[in-house]
Amino acid sequence: METYAVILNLTQHPGIPEQGVFDLTGDDLARLKTLLTFEELPVTSEVEARADEIAVLATRLPVDQAMIGGAPFLMAPLERALEKVGIKPLYAFSRREVVEEVLTDGNVRKTAIFRHLGFV
Repeated sequence: METYAVILNLTQHPGIPEQGVFDLTGDDLARLKTLLTFEELPVTSEVEARADEIAVLATRLPVDQAMIGGAPFLMAPLERALEKVGIKPLYAFSRREVVEEVLTDGNVRKTAIFRHLGFV
């Protein structure tokens, strides 16, 4: 299978146009979200098994790079699992810009906007 320099989004959050990432859909996205979500304290073998399964999901698409993010304890195993299957893991770099808006009732609403600046 030929691969393309497209970045697969392996995070729980939808990609934004500035990132130029490809989001999973349907059952693959649902499975990814399940694998990224930990409701209880995991053991190392579970973390590594989930990382391996995420890497397998990624190999079903012709990509050679993937944006990752999530539980910090999952990231190193996920990096290793992706590298084993020939996919380069990337982290998004964003700058947070906080905008304050004074409302008509005198309250202030703060909104954080994350500006994507590149990948690490």
